[in-house]
Amino acid sequence: MPDAEVHGPIDYLLLEFTGNKLTGRAAEELVNLVERGIVHVYDVMVVGKDINDSMYMVDLAESSGQAGGFADLNGARSGILAEDDLREVAGAMQPGTLAALIVYENTWAIPFVAAALESGGQMIAGGRIPAQDVMDVLDALENMESTSRGA
Repeated sequence: MPDAEVHGPIDYLLLEFTGNKLTGRAAEELVNLVERGIVHVYDVMVVGKDINDSMYMVDLAESSGQAGGFADLNGARSGILAEDDLREVAGAMQPGTLAALIVYENTWAIPFVAAALESGGQMIAGGRIPAQDVMDVLDALENMESTSRGA
């Protein structure tokens, strides 16, 4: 194994929710992933954008239900996210929504990364295809298949 500490890939997600309150379902699943050792959460921020386009932060420690289960991840503050990131988040959001910005490490990949490094491998490219894009393509392919069978 290399001398440096090995990490898995680090990703971020920005999830936008309509309204001014989260149900907690997404946060429950994220906590489940953490508890199972699949991911490690570095940062969680919940940001709101009111109907006048003004951004506000939801204090996870003092949230009265607005943050849903994300309040359970209140301690996830590594410092990776900066004020510039929050401005970008606000720019991506629609008025009247809440968004959860999550930075996490794919800890499931650490043994693979370590093995690749030990073998002399190095990552030279990577990427991510958004889940919605995959679902849209698979749906379109299924519809094409159904149409061709019916013809």
